[in-house]
Amino acid sequence: MSTMKEFTSSQTGWIHDLARAETHPDAERLLGLGSSLDPHQQVEEESVRFLSELRERFTEYSRLFNSYSEAGARFHDVKIYSVAQTAADFMLYRSQVKLIVSNSAHGVISISFTQHARSPFGFDGANPEAAAAASRAQEILAQMGPFRDVKWTYQGTEVRPEQIAKYYFAEFIRATRERKASAGQNQALLEQIKALLGDQGISL
Repeated sequence: MSTMKEFTSSQTGWIHDLARAETHPDAERLLGLGSSLDPHQQVEEESVRFLSELRERFTEYSRLFNSYSEAGARFHDVKIYSVAQTAADFMLYRSQVKLIVSNSAHGVISISFTQHARSPFGFDGANPEAAAAASRAQEILAQMGPFRDVKWTYQGTEVRPEQIAKYYFAEFIRATRERKASAGQNQALLEQIKALLGDQGISL
């Protein structure tokens, strides 16, 4: 029984480049096949890879979450969209709220909440934490290691895609659930005001 660990192509692609350079050394120089040695290019490629892994996790979490609605719970589904004219940016959407994940600058992945322009309800009120999250983007920063490896950090601490996706998916669901509750509370308050004014002979 083999104990050899299986590696993904993304982990071993650099060996393919080395072998190709062995058989075509001039091509490496002329075609820039050694661009993986360029730190700037390496961070760019790692940004796309990191975003893609984040999207895969958000997609799976959304599929599982939505399946409970299909089973009879009947709540709003989470939808995921690509951001136009970008390599890998994407957003989650539910109840007029967006969670946008984007490569906002070289080596920077930004995560931010925004509300849809047509939404009559804000984040204020029932959920102050959601209001704070909506007011600013949080940034995950790339850091080049001593052996040309790229790691991602938040406030100086290394983070992994599964940590980020789990945290922000949960926050997104809570924020959109609070918005739905807030909308219902506003409607109930409006009905109470109408009833009170009706008792006083005033019509809206």
